[in-house]
Amino acid sequence: MAYAPQIIFIIIFGVTVFYVTKRIREIRKNILLGREVELTGSRSERFKTMVLFALGQKKMFHKPLPAILHLFVYIGFIVINIEMIEIILDGFFGTHRVFATGLGNVYPFFINVFELLAVSVIIGCVIFLIRRNILGLRRFKGEEMRRWPTLDANLILTAEILLMLAFLTMNSTDVVLQQRGAEHYVQTGSFFFSGLLVDFFTNFSNATLIAIERFAWWFHIIGIFAFSMYIFYDSKHLHIFFAFPNTWYSKLTPTGKFSNMPEVTKEVKLMLGVPEEAPAESTEEAPPGRFGAKDVQDLTWKNILDAYSCTECGRCTASCPANMTGKKLSPRKIMMDTRDRAEEIGRNIKTKGTDKANEGAALLDGYITSEELMACTTCQACVEACPVNIDPLDIIMQLRRYKAMEESSTPAAWNAMFSNVETNFAPWKFAPSDRFKWAEKIKNN
Repeated sequence: MAYAPQIIFIIIFGVTVFYVTKRIREIRKNILLGREVELTGSRSERFKTMVLFALGQKKMFHKPLPAILHLFVYIGFIVINIEMIEIILDGFFGTHRVFATGLGNVYPFFINVFELLAVSVIIGCVIFLIRRNILGLRRFKGEEMRRWPTLDANLILTAEILLMLAFLTMNSTDVVLQQRGAEHYVQTGSFFFSGLLVDFFTNFSNATLIAIERFAWWFHIIGIFAFSMYIFYDSKHLHIFFAFPNTWYSKLTPTGKFSNMPEVTKEVKLMLGVPEEAPAESTEEAPPGRFGAKDVQDLTWKNILDAYSCTECGRCTASCPANMTGKKLSPRKIMMDTRDRAEEIGRNIKTKGTDKANEGAALLDGYITSEELMACTTCQACVEACPVNIDPLDIIMQLRRYKAMEESSTPAAWNAMFSNVETNFAPWKFAPSDRFKWAEKIKNN
């Protein structure tokens, strides 16, 4: 029985690692449903972008107060989890504060830093809960935020508060037991923040203190393991991890530059008599490509990685001029719909096979409507606002291209403009020669 806690810990740890690894593989397969994409820029540019936007959270500081609070929660949660190394080793080997003896006086310094960050996390999470549920900021609302997304955010904030409280409770009861010379509780010195709770526990018996300390320890470690599984299975908090690869693979071309479609570029060059590079020799005839995107497989893997990296913070939707004027378009919903459809296709492949992958509603018209797509002004405000460089506009443009070039179902005014561009090389219904006459007339006047 002496090894029972270690055995239970190892089983819980193993189950967590198994399910998190399984889920990471599923997400990877879903992301790779997308087409290949050509990346530009050097590795040094990519590293700089990742450090600035994922680690440094550069865009968050457009509004300093929420940025500082978010930074406290982010750094606090990441740094405090360094303590997980000690907790996991204690769990495996049945030790207690295994690093305390070796680190000596440095050990309480680290714990005090962790406790400072834990208090910062609690303060930040409480303010975030107030902003979401009492102040009711506009960007936390919307059709796509009903039910689960809002509950998910509240659950995570509450869980982070409870985990930090368990951490402080564990330390304060531990200090009281140290002062009483209880067996196995090594001397570490005092901790500032948890020390403020020591008076509350002074009148408790040793048996009660050990029970509270052990409960807080198990609650903290099981809570962290459960949190790890939760965020990988059904939570927006995947952005904690995906922010880094997503910013690494950011588009490094100038903002506002649209990518050309190779098939169309080839036709235009032929029409204008521009010589084209000879294609590589191939013995197999390539299948005809689809113009634009109808479903997730027509998008690139970077578009799907964007969807999984979405924080659902709503900064994109709040900055969207179409959304501000009451249009149905919400860039955040575009990303959430893309992720949900990738998940649906992944489940279809897993349960029904690859040939039935696209059963159910397609991304276009099934999840994202034409009304949403046509409302976009392509102003790039959503791209500029995203803290982790997500590009909803690229998905919108690919879906629009499908509607225009495969379905010919764009508004009549757009079709007339497309026809003018094709025949007159301009959006206006005037021949090129007439435009030259107009320019000459202005020049003479």
